[in-house]
Amino acid sequence: MSELAAIGGAASEPSHRRSIKKVAILSAAASLMSIVALVVWIVALAPLPLAQASQVSTTIADRNGKLLRAYAMADGRWRLAVDAGKDVDPIYLKLLLAFEDRRFREHAGVDPLALARAALQLIEHGHIVSGGSTVTMQLARLMEPRRERSVYAKLRQIVRAIEIERQLDKDQILNLYLTLAPFGGNLEGVRAASIAYFGKEPKRLTLAESALLVALPQSPETRRLDRYPEAARAARDRVLDRMIEEHRISEADAAQAKAAAVPRLRKPMPVLAPHAADQAIATMKDTPVIRLTLDSNLQKAFEALARDRALALGPYISVAIMAVDNESGDVLARVGSADYFDDSRAGQVDMTRALRSPGSTLKPFIYGLAFEDGFVHPDSLIDDRPIRFGAYAPENFDMTYQGTVA
Repeated sequence: MSELAAIGGAASEPSHRRSIKKVAILSAAASLMSIVALVVWIVALAPLPLAQASQVSTTIADRNGKLLRAYAMADGRWRLAVDAGKDVDPIYLKLLLAFEDRRFREHAGVDPLALARAALQLIEHGHIVSGGSTVTMQLARLMEPRRERSVYAKLRQIVRAIEIERQLDKDQILNLYLTLAPFGGNLEGVRAASIAYFGKEPKRLTLAESALLVALPQSPETRRLDRYPEAARAARDRVLDRMIEEHRISEADAAQAKAAAVPRLRKPMPVLAPHAADQAIATMKDTPVIRLTLDSNLQKAFEALARDRALALGPYISVAIMAVDNESGDVLARVGSADYFDDSRAGQVDMTRALRSPGSTLKPFIYGLAFEDGFVHPDSLIDDRPIRFGAYAPENFDMTYQGTVA
């Protein structure tokens, strides 16, 4: 019996080894097939939609680069181009990267440590605490929007993020993310959000404003300031609390930021020099940024002056103003009407380009020539009376005459 048992044991050993070898071969084949399938799937992916993602609203800027007017995109979205180095407050950038992707400058699109942390938090808490997505992965999702949250969707983001990192540098990735990030409704990008919610460019933001803009893209529709301001406030405060925990801001600064009110209404996009902007966009199509020779401060002052004078003159009267730099010939301000949006004053009509009789606009030049040639001097009296030159009988604008005037 002992010999038979020994023989049986010896005979069964090769069979056991054969089973292990067979399993190993099958596992290797399955792994190889999975790798081949993954490679085929990656190769079959369409090219990154970089051109589509780079489309932005056309903006009209003044001679110093200040925004005069922006035009919504064809689908109604406001998406303004952003340069993180010039257009955005450094405090906001520090909060954003600390909250969303602290190793943004080091990783190659995917942060293994963040993914591991997210997996452990999921196991520990039973629900998603943090997604582990890098800024680049979030950009990939924004470039190819998908509603489902699945392993396949996350894998696609990872692959796309690696592709993005190979084609763009870190500054380009950050600029594109800041341009595409959703902020609720038809607002995309931190610049459009800052102008719509705070009425200013994001170059100088408070700590409270910065934390709010960090919080909104995580759930833009459920934190819309014009619909759910309290939810937005709570999300902002969570960002501040996290920054306290990581010793990036002090408790005193956070408390001051939490006391700041949250905007509840959107502000209109700026509409300065509307007639000049309309002409520029009609002649320079498909240009993201059009810079004019206008000066925004002078333009704003003259538009206010035109509105005030039109009101003083009465209904249905409009006013046009143009200021030109005599040395360079640059147009510094151009007001085409008293109110672009006032139909009763034909506000859409650009009176600076309308064909009209020069009227009294020539008088200063005529007086100047008369003084220069010695026909009159500053104390001369001039008769404002009816006169005729053959068939031509000039009249005053108000159809009256003032007699002898100085």
